[in-house]
Amino acid sequence: HVQLVESGGGSVQAGGTLRLSCAASGQSYSRYDDWCMAWFRQAPGKERDGVAAIDNDGSTTYADSVKGRFTISKDNAKNTVYLQMNNLKPEDTAMYYCAAKPGGGGLIQSTYYYWGQGTQVTVS
Repeated sequence: HVQLVESGGGSVQAGGTLRLSCAASGQSYSRYDDWCMAWFRQAPGKERDGVAAIDNDGSTTYADSVKGRFTISKDNAKNTVYLQMNNLKPEDTAMYYCAAKPGGGGLIQSTYYYWGQGTQVTVS
């Protein structure tokens, strides 16, 4: 079993910054060392979309809408993945979810096994 706990959401003005964190834990997570971690988001009335992913060797994938503004990174010692969000826009307003899967990469959400509860980001 894997637990993912997001934090760092909040309300900011357009042009502002936020950093989201996702802490992973659980016996299944500890027993395996090839995790792909990702962030997805869902705005009201819209489908959940991929934002950014980072695989075990540090390779990253970004949605076109966030390239150049968002950066995904991870701290393996802390089992934590981060999403640095700069130059935020009102259209970035959404619930942001952390997700994990063993191996692989990319932003196809059906391939992700584990999900956090989400953290709200509101940009005005």
